[in-house]
Amino acid sequence: MNLPQESACRSEFRQSQDRLVRRAKSNRVRIIAGVWRSRLISFPSVAGLRPSPDRVRETLFNWLGQTLDGLTCLDLFAGSGALGFEALSRGAASVVMVERNPLALKVLRENAKVLKAANATIVGGDALEFARSTESRFDLIFVDPPYDLRLQVAALTAIRRLLSEGGRAYVEGDEAFSAPPGWSVVKSARAGKVHFCVLKREPDDPRSLSGNV
Repeated sequence: MNLPQESACRSEFRQSQDRLVRRAKSNRVRIIAGVWRSRLISFPSVAGLRPSPDRVRETLFNWLGQTLDGLTCLDLFAGSGALGFEALSRGAASVVMVERNPLALKVLRENAKVLKAANATIVGGDALEFARSTESRFDLIFVDPPYDLRLQVAALTAIRRLLSEGGRAYVEGDEAFSAPPGWSVVKSARAGKVHFCVLKREPDDPRSLSGNV
């Protein structure tokens, strides 16, 4: 084994990764409100990663009531972390962010360190697998997968059991979204090519709506 050559290869790989992270710093998104208001977070140039626009996030958090004091949140396809960090900035008790891209994951962890986001739990792995395996419960779940994957409905199926009583889900995509069975749309809007909505879970037993026993 040529140890010097192996060491040189490892060094070159680390340098390459550092260059990619530095390049990621040129992509930034602003936190709109809360304790980190106007702070910028970085995100890498990764296929399918596009933070929710300011206008969309501002409308969403107007719907949610501006502050999220004490809520537990799940940012299922975290990407830039714009939704998760915004939730923490606005008072969420905790946010779990799930991301499978290694570079995006590294930058998420760096952003959490810079912001001193102690209540952010960043998980590396597949979003749907996490949703199907976790036993945690959440008051608010963000579902914003890469648009071309069309995973919104699959994600809603996976998170149904994770929502606490009265919990809500946020869904974003590049086309109009119809709520699948078991869900109803509370609010919806469009900003340019972005379609987004807040949903609530319907009771599992329809008879419970009428109060019949």
